[in-house]
Amino acid sequence: VLINVSVVKELGPVLAAVMLAGRIGGALTAELGTMNVTEQIDAVRSMGTNPIRYLVAPRVLACLLLTPVLIIYADLLGVMGGAFVSFFQLGINARAYWGFSANGVELWDVTVGVIKGFFFGGAIAVISCYKGFTCKEGARGVGEACTEAFVASFISILALNYALGVIFKAIYN
Repeated sequence: VLINVSVVKELGPVLAAVMLAGRIGGALTAELGTMNVTEQIDAVRSMGTNPIRYLVAPRVLACLLLTPVLIIYADLLGVMGGAFVSFFQLGINARAYWGFSANGVELWDVTVGVIKGFFFGGAIAVISCYKGFTCKEGARGVGEACTEAFVASFISILALNYALGVIFKAIYN
């Protein structure tokens, strides 16, 4: 039961967000960084279009909305993995496992994980887009921006997880 609570509140959201920071954050930074280096962002600006509204807003919105979905999926896989280990390696009765899990994991625990997803997704998107917009010239600059985006996203995920954990604990108590 304790494992399922930790998967739903902590491990699922953090690990899913770190995977997103590496995969999606890197892609966002590389795409916008390449557009910046090849002056495509300047071309968008010269056509009278706001590049933030046109290039950044959809990416931030996508990360805000889809990170919680990925976190729910990660939570389900984590709970199923825990069930698999409990049944086949530890010999725990399936009925007892699901009964204790249903009693131990509250809706609050799931809600905390999903809300963290909104914050993590927003942080990943904003950091990655910023690093893409401000990268140095050349392929090396884009590569460095991708690395910086991942490191900054990773640190922000850990910091947000701690801060949100403290806030949610205060609210729950």
